[in-house]
Amino acid sequence: MAWTWEVISNLVHNMFQSTPQGTLGVGLIFIYLVWMVSMAAKRIHHNLHNDHH
Repeated sequence: MAWTWEVISNLVHNMFQSTPQGTLGVGLIFIYLVWMVSMAAKRIHHNLHNDHH
């Protein structure tokens, strides 16, 4: 798991050294990633509680 934080910190570091368009693009990608993971977690949680089998 340590390599994950190293990769993320490297991406964020490079993002802030990029052009404004690059910084905005990477920021929006991170926001989209967080949104996808949170929606997946919400669906899993919902399906676990509504399992009627």
